[in-house]
Amino acid sequence: MLVAAALLGIGALATSCVHRHAQRAPAGVESVSSLVTADIQAAIEQHIAEKSRAGAGFFQVPFKGGELNLKLVRVHTEYLATLGPEQHFACVDLVGTEGPIYDVDFFLAGPPGAMQVQETHVHKLNAQPLYTWDQRDNGTWRRIPVKQATDRLLGVVKSTDEFEFTYRVRLPLLTNAARMWLPLAQSDRFQTVEVLGITAPCRVQELTEAAHRNTVLFLEPTAAASDQTVEVRYRIRRTEKSPYYDAESRPERYLAPELLVPSNENFQTIAQDVTRGHATDLYRARALYDHVIERLRYAKYGSGWGRGDAVYACDARSGNCSDFHAYFIALARAAHIPARFAIGAAVPSERNDGGIDGYHCWAEFFAEGKWWPVDISEADKHSSLAQYYFGHHPANRIELSRGRDLVVEPGPNGGPINFLAYPVLETGGRLVKPETTFLFRRDRVSAKRTRSTP
Repeated sequence: MLVAAALLGIGALATSCVHRHAQRAPAGVESVSSLVTADIQAAIEQHIAEKSRAGAGFFQVPFKGGELNLKLVRVHTEYLATLGPEQHFACVDLVGTEGPIYDVDFFLAGPPGAMQVQETHVHKLNAQPLYTWDQRDNGTWRRIPVKQATDRLLGVVKSTDEFEFTYRVRLPLLTNAARMWLPLAQSDRFQTVEVLGITAPCRVQELTEAAHRNTVLFLEPTAAASDQTVEVRYRIRRTEKSPYYDAESRPERYLAPELLVPSNENFQTIAQDVTRGHATDLYRARALYDHVIERLRYAKYGSGWGRGDAVYACDARSGNCSDFHAYFIALARAAHIPARFAIGAAVPSERNDGGIDGYHCWAEFFAEGKWWPVDISEADKHSSLAQYYFGHHPANRIELSRGRDLVVEPGPNGGPINFLAYPVLETGGRLVKPETTFLFRRDRVSAKRTRSTP
């Protein structure tokens, strides 16, 4: 515990996959050079490889009086961090022999090229945290058991939140003509969106996706744009969402199937079994919500997850937020309960700047004349918040787009866009995944308000 204790003393400690630098740049993530980041990644990968060779092919980690046999899934490169002089942090996903995903925190010490692992802690099991971190007013951090953590430390900012959000895409090497589509967030009754700036190495055009009222940015970068950056900067003011009336919506629209959320006999059978004996749509939706939590396991491992494929989620009984909500929406529609999808990013609540670990999505269903927000994958991660997430979305998030099977003109050669959070980039007749980064920063006033949220 020497490294963690020392870091607590100097006020530069990392949360799991969420870091705080000893000397932060304004954006919260610029103070660690790419060279040092690459050194941290190389050191942790070498450490895992060496220990795996010694462990008959498995990286062995002590856990709850036993020992886990794990294999590397990925290093969270977006959250590698230098915490202080020759003190570093890495967050890694590893998979167990029977499938569970373990999120493991590593503390390293030493100069670039000679870093050594000093501590290893299992932080999450299938995305469910065993502990969290709280930042004191003096900048130091303390470890908090999940059972003692406040809602804020578990990801929830209630009432209101305000922050700057940066959507950044680094274009890959382009040898052919390319086309790219990315979301442009819009204001609604729950979020006020101010676009602070859009920068790109080519012309940017706004397209309208009429079915769900999305705005989509369209670019045609050339080879000269290779390795350049497309960036959209926002200021977001958002309020917590609870059940609400929407006179403009036509709920019956949201009973129709989608490409990866089909209507089939299996969903109808499951929905009938789960909702039997529940008299109202609200109670039936709650039964489906609880069923999804019970049936699915949050896991980003293997192939098939992350597409929002309801059939995959039902069969594999696992997936990420898109799979959880696709399965719920399919069941709700099978029970004749309108349900719809939206996607964006969940902004960390326990810190006030830095990177965001990818997109997040959620759903709403229609009952008793209102739309009811749900976030089932977050409820699965934090059982203490299961009641909250049936009927609420917290303020600390940004909605980038809504709906599935999005149609724009011009559109991708592959047909409708499944959902739009990360950019869709076509080049040379194929899809390419560009490096995409989400960053945020709260100002002092909104940061103080967020920290004081109970």
